[in-house]
Amino acid sequence: MTEDEPEGEGNDYDDLLSRARKDLPDEISNHSRFEIPEIDAMVEGNTTILRNFTDISNQLNREPEKLLKYLLRELATAGDRENGRVVFKGKINPRKIRDKIESYVEKYVLCSECGRPDTRLVKDGRITILECDACGAHRPVRGKKKKVHKTAESERIEEGGIYEVRIQDIGSKGDGVAKVGKYIIYVPGTTKGEEVKIRVNSVKGTMAFANRL
Repeated sequence: MTEDEPEGEGNDYDDLLSRARKDLPDEISNHSRFEIPEIDAMVEGNTTILRNFTDISNQLNREPEKLLKYLLRELATAGDRENGRVVFKGKINPRKIRDKIESYVEKYVLCSECGRPDTRLVKDGRITILECDACGAHRPVRGKKKKVHKTAESERIEEGGIYEVRIQDIGSKGDGVAKVGKYIIYVPGTTKGEEVKIRVNSVKGTMAFANRL
C-alpha cells in the first residue's frame, strides 16, 4: 500500500476478487484442461493390444467404430475390437498410438474457439461439422488428403515405383494380394482390406512383388 492509498483499499479489492470467484458457475470454475486417459498398451507376439480402448472412446465421447477406423488408417495397420480393447496387427510403440489419439482429439473433439471437448459431430450433406455446446462455435472437419504417388490403373507398374494399393486377398503363401490394372502385386506382411503404401521390388510379366513402406 502506498502513502496515497486509503487504508483497507487493497483488502477490499482482494475481498471482491474472492467473492467474484465464488460466484462463478461450477462448470466454469471447475473446468480444467481436457486430459486424454493414459494409454494402456502392450506388445504381445506380433500384435499390439490397446487394453483401455473403450475407456478412451468413452472419455472422448465418440463412437468406438469411428475412432478405431481413424487409428487403423493413421497407423497403417489392421485390427479388431475384442472385449473393450483393440488388437492391432504388428508391433506398435504406445507413444505412436497416443500421438494418433491426440491428433484425433485435436481434429474431431476439441473446439477450436474455446478449447473445450463439449462438442458433437453432425452431418450437413456430405460435410461433417464439429459443433460446440459450450460456446456455440462450429467448423467443418476436413478429411486428410491422401498423397497418392501412382494409382491410375492405366499406369505401368515399374520396379522401384511407389504406389498406394488396397489388399484384396491373401495368397496361398500368406502374402497380401493387390491389383492395379492388369497387374497382380504380392505384398508380404499385410492383411485383407488394408490400404497400404508399397515399393515394387520386381516385375515379371503381369506379376509384381513389393514391400510395404
